[in-house]
Amino acid sequence: MATRFLLSAGAGCLLLAGASPATAEFAQFTMGVQNYSLPPLPYAYDVRSSLIATRLFGAVGLANAGAQALEPSISAEIMRLHHTKHHQSYVDNLNAANAQLAAALEARDFAGHAALQEALKFNAGGHINHSLFWKNLAPATSPEAKPDAAPKLMREIAASWGGFPQFQKAFTAALLNIKGSGWGWLVKEDGRADAGLRIITTKDQDPPIAGMLPLFGVDMWEHAYYLQVPPPLLASPRTISR
Repeated sequence: MATRFLLSAGAGCLLLAGASPATAEFAQFTMGVQNYSLPPLPYAYDVRSSLIATRLFGAVGLANAGAQALEPSISAEIMRLHHTKHHQSYVDNLNAANAQLAAALEARDFAGHAALQEALKFNAGGHINHSLFWKNLAPATSPEAKPDAAPKLMREIAASWGGFPQFQKAFTAALLNIKGSGWGWLVKEDGRADAGLRIITTKDQDPPIAGMLPLFGVDMWEHAYYLQVPPPLLASPRTISR
């Protein structure tokens, strides 16, 4: 995962500046009889595509062209697999479960409705979490990946943990304490202007619970990093970004 900035100050690509707008993205996901789709990435899979986009669109059109990439923090191979295979599978399975749910409700099949809840929860969570995750990331060389791009967030982190290094340590410890697969999150309690920040973890593809606004999340499933960092070498999340 591209947590180099988060876990190695100044070097990486976790998009802190874009964290707050992501909460609106989180709120827009509502269940209904509709088809969901795989969102495009705001950057290229690889540096080569990034260079081509730069030549075609120029520096002004860089963002619109989806140029730049997360390499070498996250390899192109991992990005393609994670986005087009894993995230796509959550979308496909969510749409299938949603269609089955509509049929069950129409047929007043309450047992079938109940049987679909786990699939809906898992795949909707996977879609929500990954849609936020892509927007949390940015190329390491981009202005958004620098601490001074999010001064308000840095002040709140300092107020909650005493400083950014202390937050790095606490966040890393929380991620490494996840049993099996899950996510690590920096959240803020919704509806309270004076609420502090909290580090939480969720199991499997569960999003943060209601009342917790996710500022950013880190995917700790093996599919997010294992092609680049084999699990036996995963001594800390810092390793994932190498």
